[in-house]
Amino acid sequence: MKSYIQFQKSILLAMFFLALSINSSLSQNLKKFQVLDQQTQEPIIGLIYHYASQKGLSDEKGFIQLEYEAGTSIHFSHINYGKWTLEESSLLKVLETGILFRQENILNLQPVSVISLKMTEEKDQKILISDQERLHHDAGAILNLNPVVSSIRKSGAFAFDPVMRGFKYDQLNIVIDGLQSANAACPNRMDPPTSQIALNRIKQIEILKGPHALRYGIGLGGTINFIQEDPFFTSQGGANARFSTMYESNGNVFRNEGRVGFNGQKYDIGVLGSWSKGTDYVDGDGNIVPANFQRGTVGMFGDFKISNSDLLQVTVNRNFARDVDFPTLAMDLRSDDTWMGSLRHSKTFQGRKLQNWNTSGFFTFVDHLMDNGLRELNPRMMNAKTPANTQNLGARTEGLWQLEKAKLYAGADFRSEAAQGTREREFLMGPNAGKILYDNAWQDSRISKTGAFASYHAPVGYYVVSLAGRLDVNHAQASDNAEEFVQVNPTQSITQLNPGISAGIKRDLGENFNAGLWLASVRRSAGITERFINYFPVGVDPYEMLGNPDLAPETNNQVDLVFGFSKSKITAEVNLFAAYLTNYITAEKTELKPRIPTSPGVRQYVNVDRAVKTGFEAAFSQALFYGISHQLMVAYTYGQNLVISEALPEIAPMDIRYSILGSHLDNKLHSAIRLRHVVGQNRVSGSFGEKASPRFTLLDIDVSYAVSSVVAIKGGAQNLLNETYYEHLNRPIPSTGLPLFAPGRNFFLMLSFKFP
Repeated sequence: MKSYIQFQKSILLAMFFLALSINSSLSQNLKKFQVLDQQTQEPIIGLIYHYASQKGLSDEKGFIQLEYEAGTSIHFSHINYGKWTLEESSLLKVLETGILFRQENILNLQPVSVISLKMTEEKDQKILISDQERLHHDAGAILNLNPVVSSIRKSGAFAFDPVMRGFKYDQLNIVIDGLQSANAACPNRMDPPTSQIALNRIKQIEILKGPHALRYGIGLGGTINFIQEDPFFTSQGGANARFSTMYESNGNVFRNEGRVGFNGQKYDIGVLGSWSKGTDYVDGDGNIVPANFQRGTVGMFGDFKISNSDLLQVTVNRNFARDVDFPTLAMDLRSDDTWMGSLRHSKTFQGRKLQNWNTSGFFTFVDHLMDNGLRELNPRMMNAKTPANTQNLGARTEGLWQLEKAKLYAGADFRSEAAQGTREREFLMGPNAGKILYDNAWQDSRISKTGAFASYHAPVGYYVVSLAGRLDVNHAQASDNAEEFVQVNPTQSITQLNPGISAGIKRDLGENFNAGLWLASVRRSAGITERFINYFPVGVDPYEMLGNPDLAPETNNQVDLVFGFSKSKITAEVNLFAAYLTNYITAEKTELKPRIPTSPGVRQYVNVDRAVKTGFEAAFSQALFYGISHQLMVAYTYGQNLVISEALPEIAPMDIRYSILGSHLDNKLHSAIRLRHVVGQNRVSGSFGEKASPRFTLLDIDVSYAVSSVVAIKGGAQNLLNETYYEHLNRPIPSTGLPLFAPGRNFFLMLSFKFP
């Protein structure tokens, strides 16, 4: 019996050591890593993974635990981050560091493009090619990197007023961090909203195509969202600085930009500034084009971590412009002084369905003066000037709920925009010599918008479903009514209700394809110009424009169909869209007498029953070999007034971009060859005197090199073939009748410094 007990003990002991051995072997193969969002550093929850026979979801802290199997790749899938695969070599690196970063894949969720402007924050301090755009004095010019966005240009150097899919001005919603905006004080939009955005702290620009992004307001044709950099906190503390300078040969343009910051465990503060100056440039034929400008920005920012869950952010910028040539207009920009400020509080929650809550407010004040004092007029018939001001105020509050695999955004916002300005005309010759006439341009008008919104995204079986809704109350009023305006428009105060709804559905089609369908019906009220402008030539032709407070809200019923493909080193996407517009806002000729005798007449803003816009965008990119890749982008829009069977005005022609990009020497050396071909635009509006424009082809080249972790240099040539061309949306020069030609060949050189 005793021997039997001894035998049992031996068996149990052997089993115990065997179990320890097996457990030790398993624990050696069991690996764990965390998946984080590349920008926010937040854990990615609910990430689906397939690894050989193993599969599951990342936990509430973004961790994945698996047993390593040699020679096996791992596959990931997530509603917001798309599908991707890590080969064994890449997986081993992740297992070694314990962290996997992934950029949110917005492109696959709705019709949207993202232009990255941010200098990389990686330890090697690589400088991306797009850092050049950080130096530009007008953020509107950056948007033209994507063919889906064109610009109305009245100056060769300033005020790139964006047009997307034929939608422009108040039909586009242009915001910073989903809220802050600006109104053009100049009736001729010498200072469009994009011209007031300082690029020093902008990390990326979201181009949300179509009216689907109802979280940020009503963008009848789309929303352009400039996103600021995230705060950088460090337990070590210290200072950092950046400075860039660039010279352009054609126009003798100098650009400078920099900032100094101080970081700590609970703060990230700094000051920033930029200064640019240029003179007249020459076109491809050597003709001089007036393009003098001076532009600068100074500002400060502060990000403060009040607690582990509370973040307070404040920014204040001061923009100024001086003596900017606008050869296509009767006057030039003499001064533009703008104050912009914002305050934002963010609170995060742990272990709750409510993930975070953001509340923000902003102000923008613009003081603008345009006159004809820079013009060499012989003889000078009159002196004219228009001092004008606008004020924008707003607030926004929004919560984010994580409902299992679904996300819900909901909140409310308020925006107020006001404008005042009077044109002064001093007659120097003729029967009115010595007289001064005053024209009330803006009539002290104001529009306020109060809205509530919700946006929901959830996986349903094989599909990803998105729903969004918004309801705005729009109130408009003019407080300083001009007699001649009231005679035509007795209504001076009006309130309108604008609902908007959007629905989208997306699914994967096999391993590499995906498709999405988006539907929306959105309504917007007319803007200040459309309602209250008082006999000013602000349209396509030189006719004076008269506002109409009784305009009905215009409605866009739009469908977007998106097809995507992704495999190994190839990605491609095609976006087809069609917009059926009712109560479309345009302008028609009247029998009214203009204020200026040389004006051909007066147009008034009116509603048109039916109009349509349709077209497509396509993008293709492929990594080739030895660090070389290539890209192709195409955009085309067709617009038609269905009432008079005529093309809608100011529709950009088909734009084709092809690029060959190189990255070598551990990403220290970057090179690019860019080819752009724009098809001639023959579909023009005869009612507005719009003229056809010819096709053109441009070739640009550039190369950049990171000399060290501190210094980088970049040089190149734009319009290398010295093409004489102009964009279709450029306004003509009235004094000569010629188009506003773009710069000819231009060489540039840029130096960048970053410390530490």
